[in-house]
Amino acid sequence: MSSTVNSSTRLSAAFAARGERAALIPYVTAGDPSPAATVPLMHGLVQAGADIIELGVPFSDPMADGPVVQRATQRAIDKGVGLEHVLAMVNDFRQTNSTTPVVLMGYANPIERFGQQQFVKAAAQAGVDGVLIVDYPPEEMVEFAQLLDQAGLAPIFLLAPTSTESRIQKVAQIARGYVYYVSLKGVTGAANIDVADVEARIRDIRRHVSLPIGVGFGISSAESARRLGQVSDAVIIGSKLIQTMEEAVAQAGEGPQGDKAAIQAACNWLAEVRQALN
Repeated sequence: MSSTVNSSTRLSAAFAARGERAALIPYVTAGDPSPAATVPLMHGLVQAGADIIELGVPFSDPMADGPVVQRATQRAIDKGVGLEHVLAMVNDFRQTNSTTPVVLMGYANPIERFGQQQFVKAAAQAGVDGVLIVDYPPEEMVEFAQLLDQAGLAPIFLLAPTSTESRIQKVAQIARGYVYYVSLKGVTGAANIDVADVEARIRDIRRHVSLPIGVGFGISSAESARRLGQVSDAVIIGSKLIQTMEEAVAQAGEGPQGDKAAIQAACNWLAEVRQALN
């Protein structure tokens, strides 16, 4: 299948198709639990109800990630997975799925080493839909965002409870696809998620941002996803999903058997979240 579908079309179609419910966006690290498992995992997550997939690009200093994602990143690096392999995985995924958007999430260093223009060209050819670079602030990303936009790739940005109105306005000018709101409250799950606070902050963001707003960070149960899904356009889930796979591999052992157990566990859990969102 061709992977040349314009990414903004794929992303907007994914949000349009969700109807009244929040879109479901799982995050997984490319290469974890193994390089061979990544593409089957992506397909499995789609079957379990994912609307968009965020695929983490392994990097040796993932300063913005928590311990669970850091462990996944290290496992992928130990298996030799780099940016070129991640793009190859997306290309492989696109052979049989030309509709589910894939967003790469990572850090500036691997892209700088690859070369911004070369990366944009390679990502577009592979069938990537959006790029979220954690350590590129919007004011330093204007030119790169233009490169992405011209190639049909969405530059996606993080906003947090601490984001100033000025930063929100800058993001509004150059973001495409959706905006990722990091809810810093609720890192231990549903009991501490202040949904009213998240709703108020999203309302503030919507004064400037017309794109869909997804909420991530600290969503550790189907119930917490459901609650946040009532006030946002998407819920983004990473650490809990990776932790679920870690536990499955610990029981089944590493290798093909562990990969299979990890994929099954991840998909079963995500299906519960999708059901709660429905």
